[in-house]
Amino acid sequence: MLLMDFLSQQGCRVYIAHDGRDGYTKARTVQPDLILMDIRMPVCDGLGACRLLKADPGTRHIPLIFLTAAALPGERVAGLTAGAVDYITKPYDFEEVRLRLSIHLKATTPVPVPSAAGDGSKLAPLPVQAHTLDAVLFRATRALLLDRLDATPELAGLASAVGTNTRRLNLAFRRCVGVTVFDFLREERMKEARRLLSETSLDVQDIAAAVGFASAANFATAFRERFGMPPSGFREQAAQVPHLSETAGAPPAP
Repeated sequence: MLLMDFLSQQGCRVYIAHDGRDGYTKARTVQPDLILMDIRMPVCDGLGACRLLKADPGTRHIPLIFLTAAALPGERVAGLTAGAVDYITKPYDFEEVRLRLSIHLKATTPVPVPSAAGDGSKLAPLPVQAHTLDAVLFRATRALLLDRLDATPELAGLASAVGTNTRRLNLAFRRCVGVTVFDFLREERMKEARRLLSETSLDVQDIAAAVGFASAANFATAFRERFGMPPSGFREQAAQVPHLSETAGAPPAP
């Protein structure tokens, strides 16, 4: 007996998706109470699909459980980090799966779909609707980038992590924030460096490393180009002028 048949006999209405991208699309349309997903799938793997689902305001509330043969500890950690509420490895027992589904369904409280304006993100509301694929790809990739500002990822790896290709990912960023993926990353690094200079006592070398620069000299050059002063000069002014970190680089008030 297949798990699908077993769940149907238990009174569940089961929808089948052929790959991660199809699963994401169906979840947006059907709005299931819970999602069971494999890790290893064509087109878009389970991790990429999970990131898309959790980046979409219309599906992020749906609990997702991985059911997979990917049983290595690192794979389990990656699945839970991507947003899954549970991780079941094969071979599995039908009754155990049923009980886990029941537990997560009972624990789930309906969550209203948040608006882009109510999102506590660092960026201004997106100039596209929050549920469009462009916005979902942007949000999923932004989360990966902001989680590791010290790392310089490959564009192909980023695109694969959210189930798309490099051209499509850059297009999504241009439509959402008007810049490419790496232009966005560069700006976020500068903003974080500005915050660290004004709010911490870390030395410039450590701040450079924290925002992905191997050399303090290269960091100082990039910072000066962005804000019109070296990191040391910015820190000195930040110590004297309240809230300088919020106003540096901003145009003067009319």
